[in-house]
Formats: sequence, C-alpha cells, structure tokens
Amino acid sequence: MYVRAVNYIDSINQYRKTKISNRNFLVIAALIVGILAGLAASLLKTLTHHIEDFLQSGFHWQYKYYLFFIFPFIGILLSVMYVRRFIRKGEFETGLTPILYTISKKSSKIEPHNIYSQVITAALTVGFGGSTGLEAPIVTSGGGIGSVVGRFFGLSYRETTLLLACGAAAGIAAAFGSPIAGIVFAIEVLLPEFTIPAFIPLLLASATAAVVSRLFYNEQLFYLVTEGWQINALIYYVLLAVLIGLFSIYFKKINGIIKSAFYKISNPYKKVVLGGLMLGLLVFLFPTLYGEGYITIKNLLGGNYTAVISNSIFSDYSSLPWVIILFTLITVFAKSAATLITLGAGGNGGIFAPSLIMGGLIGFAVAFTVNTLGIAHLNVANFIVAGMAASLSAIMHAPLTGIFLIAEITGGYILMVPLMITSAIAYLINRGKYKYSIYTEPLAKKGELLSHEDKDTTVLNMMKLRYLVEKDYLMLGQNELLSEKWNEMLQSKRNLFPVVGEGLEFKGLVYAEDMLKKGIHTGEELHVNDLMQEAPGLVFISDPLKLVLEKMEKENAWLLPVLDEERRYLGFVSKTSIFNKYRALLSRQADYME
Repeated sequence: MYVRAVNYIDSINQYRKTKISNRNFLVIAALIVGILAGLAASLLKTLTHHIEDFLQSGFHWQYKYYLFFIFPFIGILLSVMYVRRFIRKGEFETGLTPILYTISKKSSKIEPHNIYSQVITAALTVGFGGSTGLEAPIVTSGGGIGSVVGRFFGLSYRETTLLLACGAAAGIAAAFGSPIAGIVFAIEVLLPEFTIPAFIPLLLASATAAVVSRLFYNEQLFYLVTEGWQINALIYYVLLAVLIGLFSIYFKKINGIIKSAFYKISNPYKKVVLGGLMLGLLVFLFPTLYGEGYITIKNLLGGNYTAVISNSIFSDYSSLPWVIILFTLITVFAKSAATLITLGAGGNGGIFAPSLIMGGLIGFAVAFTVNTLGIAHLNVANFIVAGMAASLSAIMHAPLTGIFLIAEITGGYILMVPLMITSAIAYLINRGKYKYSIYTEPLAKKGELLSHEDKDTTVLNMMKLRYLVEKDYLMLGQNELLSEKWNEMLQSKRNLFPVVGEGLEFKGLVYAEDMLKKGIHTGEELHVNDLMQEAPGLVFISDPLKLVLEKMEKENAWLLPVLDEERRYLGFVSKTSIFNKYRALLSRQADYME
C-alpha cells in the first residue's frame, strides 16, 4: 500500500514537471504553504486565547484566584505528557535553533508532526499561563508545512529550503498580521544569502497567510496613537537603546544559567514540578507574567499606566509613581526568568513575544521615570514601541525584523527614525559582546552553524570525518611474512598498506615501492616489520575536518590513517575525498538561494 502511494505521488510529480518548471511551480507551492500556515496560526491563536478566557473568566469559584499558582504547572505537565505519549520517534524540539540546524545539517527536512504538535503544546503551555510566546511554535509549524510540501512535490534542497522559509514567514505574518515583517524575518534569520528570485514566493506566502489569518482571527494586536517624535527626545531614545542593549546581555547570560540548571535534571517530570511551581509563584506575584503578556502593553499604550501593578497583591500602592516604576523594573527581570523557566521545564514557546514585552516595559519605565522627575515630557507610548523594537533586535540579532515588525503591528511608521536608532544601538551593544544570537550560539559552539562570513570553516564544519574514511586498504599483520601477502599486495589498487597489531592497534605503514625494491633486489625472506615505517601523522575519528586538513598541510601528506579513541585502525582519509565533499557542499550552498 505504501509503495503504491509513493509510486502514485511520483507519477503525479513527473507529470507536473512536464507541464511546469520547478521555478514557476514554487509560486503555486508558496501560495499553498501560505494558506496552510495562515490556518495553523489562526488555530493556534484561537486555541490559546480560548483556554486563557476560560481559565480567567469562563468559570467562577470562590478560590479560583489561587489556582493561578498551579495553572502554569498544569499547562507544562500536559505539554510534556503529550510529547512523551504521542511523539516517540525522534526528538521534540522548541525554538528557532532546531530550524537553523535543519537547514544546515538535515537538508531542510522538518518532521511532519511539528505541523500539529507545535500548535497543541504551545496552546497548552501559553493558554495555562506559561510565560512565553506563540511565534516560535508557529514559525516551526509553518516551516514544517513548507518542508513537507517541498518534499511531497519532489523539490530540491534549495527549493525545499525556500518553502520552509516561506512557511516561517507566513507564520510570522499570520501571527502578527505583518506580512512585511514575515518576509524580513525569513531573509534576515533563515536566508542570509538572499537573492531576488526568492522574494516573490516569500511575498506571496506572507501576504496569503496574513489574509487567511485576518479572515479567521481579526484582532489588532496593538493600537498606537502618536503625533510623531520630537528631536529633543533623541538623547532619551539613545539612553533607552543602551539600557536595552545591556539588558539583552544579561538576558543571554541568565538564559545559559537557567538552561544549564534544568539540563542537569534528567527526569522530565521533576523539571515540570520544579519549573511549574516556580513559574506559578512568579505569576501569582506578578500577574502580568501570565501567558504572552500583550494585554499589559496594550493597556500601557492606551495610557493606563497602573496596568503593570493593578491586578497584583500590591495593587493598593498603584497610585504611587515610584512604586509603579520599581514594580515595572522587577517585572522585567521576573519576565526574563519566567520565560526561561517555562522553556526549561518542558513548555513550548519562544522568546519572540517575551522580548517585545520586556523591551516595552523598559521603554515605559524610562519615559515614565523622566516624566515623573520633571526632566522632560516624553511620549510614553513612543518609548514603549521603541523599546520593543530594540529588545527584539538585540536579543535575536535581527534589527530589520524588529524595526518592521513593530512599525507594522503598531502602525508606528512615523516613528521609523527612533525605531532605527534604538534597534541599531541595542543590536550593536549585544553584538559587541556576543558574536552569535541566542538562537545561533548553540549551533556555533558545535560547529553546526551555516555561517556566511567564513564559508570555508562553515562547509568544513558541515562535514563529518566518519563519512570520508576509505576502508579498502589491505591490512598487514606486524609479524607476517611478506611472501604470504605477496599476491594480495600485487593485486591491490593501493600503493601503501596499514600495519596492525593485536586488536587492530595501528602500528605503521608499508609502502609498495619499498616492498618491490627490497623484495626483488635482495631476495630475502622479509617480515612486514622489516619494511614498516611511521605514518607522517595520525587523525582520530572525532577530529574536525579543519584540524585534519591542518595536519595534512603541516606534514605535507595527501592522506593519513584514521584511528578511533583506542588507537585502533579504521581506514584512511585523503585530501581528494575531502575536497570532493567540500565542492559538493559548496555547490549546494551556491544553489541555496539562486
């Protein structure tokens, strides 16, 4: 049955190829991906907000308020239980890092279950109060749609990669109602070597997803009323950018600490209990941490400056400006911890939305503080918007995405100059400290990042030595007579032979020319040990290819023996095999976005 279905699909693809080229078919495929990603985003937002509405206002109980302490725990637990029960083949991964890894190392093949499993687990996590965002799951779901569509229609790696990026762009466009930001995100984060032919499919997928999302979920994320920005406020925008740049450095450091702490806990349910209870306590003390947190930013943009504190146990002090400022700053750091705890405990989500919330709160704190002190009169809403753009730019290393996303979702194109200034400065501060973003650093540490700054190293890091080992060499025992191996050596296509001891321990090399010279001219009965020489160098199976090439250059050797960690002989690696694989991968990268 399976073989018949595969043959049927293959026949459809063959017929399609005779009628339309892959380049033109990408336009149709991008439309399909845009529609499906738009539906997925609408479903995710609808499920999440229905769960939130039900838990917060759908039922009434005398002590319901105290349940907010355990709601996040329940959401994370249900998410983990779903993954362990229904996803048994392969790993379930969250965030954008796995997508980048898929593009660079897995030929853009995202597991199909991500299309729906990301929606289910993210809705459970965020709907029950997990302090994270929906954007990363919908990007993964949309990318999965693009990957599956590309493979279903038998498209090449570069074409499948483009459709994956179309799905991711469509996910952003549908989640925020911002098609331009979706395109910019795909180009800036997923397709750094962008070329013009890729623009049309991205545009169609993003626009289509935005239309579909508008049909099924027509709710404006933010409303911004502003008369523009004042030139005398410029110094405060710079101050805001510096503060957010420094905060982004702190966020990345605490991300490593919390992730490492949860990584040490092997039992997934221990993570759920520990993380869920910690998160519940934070949400209980700071209700603005519940879910994505966009409602707080909406209220602040609307002029309700007590929104940060009004629903908390400290609401009696909401009339005191300094309490509002202090509580806002504490909430910023609590939000960073709550987000990372949610993800570390096993919840699904991303740092896209939290980045916006934290940046918006910092922007509010700066403007409200300056106004309270009477130093100047700043437009608080403008600083909230600029803070969101700067935070996203610095944490994700995506300044263009931050600028265009915030301009679209707030309608704040009139603030383009402050958005550009704050985003650029915050990004440069973080980039000055960290070369890689919070998403790309894990891949960079493992040498698995598809970098376009150092292509040689990038391509070499994509290659694994174990796939280049040549094993068709005749092995000689250290104490064997050459006459016993004479016929085999003469018939061999190789001109050197590895010498091994007991347990395949590598001893040295015998060269065919030495064997012929001594064996023919002397007529003596020679042992392998008599002709054995030391290898010019040794490489180990775990060595990176860059180190292997450095050893070859240092020893002026064209090939070297490969050993395992116990110094057992495995085979040889040659420059020829390395260069052939290098050219193949380089060619694939050249096709990446033609």
